[in-house]
Amino acid sequence: MRFGRDKVAMPSPREALAGRGGAMPVQDYGHVVLGAPLAEPFPEGCEKAMFGMGCFWGAERYFWSLEGVHTTAVGYAGGHTPNPTYQEVCTGRTGHNEVVLVVYDPAAVSYEQLLKVFWEVHDPTQGMRQGNDVGTQYRSGIYTFTEAQRAAATASRDRYQARLVAAGYGRVTTEIADAPEFYYAEEYHQQFLARNPGGYCNHGFCQVAYDPASESDPVSRP
Repeated sequence: MRFGRDKVAMPSPREALAGRGGAMPVQDYGHVVLGAPLAEPFPEGCEKAMFGMGCFWGAERYFWSLEGVHTTAVGYAGGHTPNPTYQEVCTGRTGHNEVVLVVYDPAAVSYEQLLKVFWEVHDPTQGMRQGNDVGTQYRSGIYTFTEAQRAAATASRDRYQARLVAAGYGRVTTEIADAPEFYYAEEYHQQFLARNPGGYCNHGFCQVAYDPASESDPVSRP
């Protein structure tokens, strides 16, 4: 088992837990807030986005609160272990990040607006942690499904870095990569803060505003 500082080091495939062949069941009653199914097929015209920004409970709430988002789900991505459990991810031996899958209508909400939420409600300079949450599962990450998303994410990082430096913050540690396989988290994690309104959330405006490439749109806050 890995303890303390070892949890901030990415395990190699050889060190990773074996996982399992069976996928986590996905709740058949749909999104607790939006009512839409959490899994595919999604409506024609919708697009997917994926973000890691610390504990996925609070992160998910910011995205489901945006007009134009069809559904959201939390899960694990970016590691080595197939179909991991939460307990396994917490050991630091899967390499997975806690992520939010966002399914949205680009005619109603732009990818730039999603990026605005991403940058503004967490601190992307902390490496393998977010506040008091420490470990590889809490790293900052943008996982892209298209070349257009990757270009937009990279440009947004560079613009935001300039604003962070001007405000006295450090270097962005956000990883930007092609979207890896998404493993749904356990049912009790899905829309956790809708099920538990007083539950733990360490997300909030990080004091540095992000200016989208297109016209600014205010972050929707729960």
